[in-house]
Amino acid sequence: MSKKERENRIEYYYCCLGAFASRHCISNAEAYRYLKTFKGLDFIDRFYEVEHTQSIEDAVEDMSIVCQKNGGTLSRLFITAQTGE
Repeated sequence: MSKKERENRIEYYYCCLGAFASRHCISNAEAYRYLKTFKGLDFIDRFYEVEHTQSIEDAVEDMSIVCQKNGGTLSRLFITAQTGE
């Protein structure tokens, strides 16, 4: 993978993470932990070639579905318990 391709992926991941956090009214750090725990980040990495041709909103929806299928509930209680806040 070239440096430019790597930079593009990182930028895309960051945009998806921020959009996910905004959609669910959580911080970027909380979104990262949630997506990491319930395989949303693995999904977006594995299917980058397809996902980056879709809208960010579609990617957020897809990550949400993947996380729910892996036990995620998008509950504030989960996120707070994970962060210790």
